[in-house]
Amino acid sequence: MTTEPAVRTDTPASAPSSPARRQALLASAAAGVTVVLWASAFVGIRSAGHALAPGPLALARLLVGSLVLGTMVAIRREPLPARRDWPGIVACGVLWFGLYNVALNAAERMVDAGTASMLVGVAPVLLVLIAGVVLREGFPRPLMLGLPLSFAGLVVIGLSSSGGGGGSVGWGVLLCFVAALAYSCSVVIQKPLLARVSPLQITFLACTVGAVTCLPFAPALVREAGHAHASPLAWAVYLGALPTAVAFTTWAYALARTSAGRLGVTTYLVPPISVLLGWLVLGEVPGWVALVGGVLCLAGVAVSRLRLERWTRQSAAGR
Repeated sequence: MTTEPAVRTDTPASAPSSPARRQALLASAAAGVTVVLWASAFVGIRSAGHALAPGPLALARLLVGSLVLGTMVAIRREPLPARRDWPGIVACGVLWFGLYNVALNAAERMVDAGTASMLVGVAPVLLVLIAGVVLREGFPRPLMLGLPLSFAGLVVIGLSSSGGGGGSVGWGVLLCFVAALAYSCSVVIQKPLLARVSPLQITFLACTVGAVTCLPFAPALVREAGHAHASPLAWAVYLGALPTAVAFTTWAYALARTSAGRLGVTTYLVPPISVLLGWLVLGEVPGWVALVGGVLCLAGVAVSRLRLERWTRQSAAGR
């Protein structure tokens, strides 16, 4: 008779943790979907970029993404955000969906998919750097240790011969850095919006803003699409439907349920998946020098993240 009360007291104690555990698992699953789809996007951009210029490809991708997301928003009858949230949404649309896509599309005409993914992988370091300036969080010593490593990797890749001549690769590195910078700024802007606006609504509106930003490329898109084969057009539709509509929504879902820093760590998986997909789909593998540079980039991000977490815990304990 002594075992029965023990069972009864155990069951309610474990029950409250179930919703939190379920939320954590859903956030992890959403992050995993995002990582795989974003990794495949580097391959899709590289393939479609042979027939569609950077601007037209970005516009095609965003139009498809906006159409898919708009359908989802209409089905769910999502309410419009408050007036105070619109400036941030517009900024995300211009930076993350507009500038990021055009810059990355242009970069992948000069560097292969795996190299581009490694270069954009420095975004988490830039994210901490931007937070230090914009949010006045300062510049902790861990950041100062990781930052030189990441930028040394950028220089190594810029000096490599992967994807063509050194000059063109240099421009490709610069454009990947612009894309990473746009991505980092957008995460800082997006995070507070998620407390008031649903991930799906933010993604739809930002994607639509990005499409409007890219409308000047519409004549070129019509012209190039008329001469393109089915494969580049299929890649453009894929990029809009999955890496844009689905992946940005799952990213926003995960970001609303975890910290930007922890979620940023999952992006470490994008470069190796992109390299693998680039080899399987396109037969491309970054040169050894570019791989070394990519490892340096990601090592700098890891050092910043790991040391920054320890530094934050020690600082908090000392208060």
